[in-house]
Amino acid sequence: MKKRTEIIIATVFSIVAIVMIGGCTLTQKESNKENQKVAYSKKAIKDDKEAIKQKQLAYLKNHEQEIIDLVKAQSPKIESVQIDWEQTQWSDGGLTNPEYYINVFGRINNIEESGWGVDIPINDNNTLNIDEMYIGSDIRIKGRLFD
Repeated sequence: MKKRTEIIIATVFSIVAIVMIGGCTLTQKESNKENQKVAYSKKAIKDDKEAIKQKQLAYLKNHEQEIIDLVKAQSPKIESVQIDWEQTQWSDGGLTNPEYYINVFGRINNIEESGWGVDIPINDNNTLNIDEMYIGSDIRIKGRLFD
């Protein structure tokens, strides 16, 4: 009788262990599925953001002359303006100014050591507000303000 009780207890423990392992495996599989869903969702959001950025950049390139005119208006000594589209950045204003901007950078008069920056606000619907763009980084040559 004692041996039979031991066998029954051992069998019950084995069944409980198998059920627990099976449950953990199912939980892990569900967790993996959730992780895959989250990863896919993050990728979709990233793809959407990238598509928006490309549309915004295309819009800016169509309004390139307005950016050039703004930079040229800073000084009659500016003969030409070069925009470096590769340096375009998307940023937010930070803690004190939580608005989002696109920052466009370039040079003047074909001078390699020159630089300027224009900030263009992004509206809530991801459109650009070209009418409210402004010089965000003063025009400089070799680190000195251009006058």
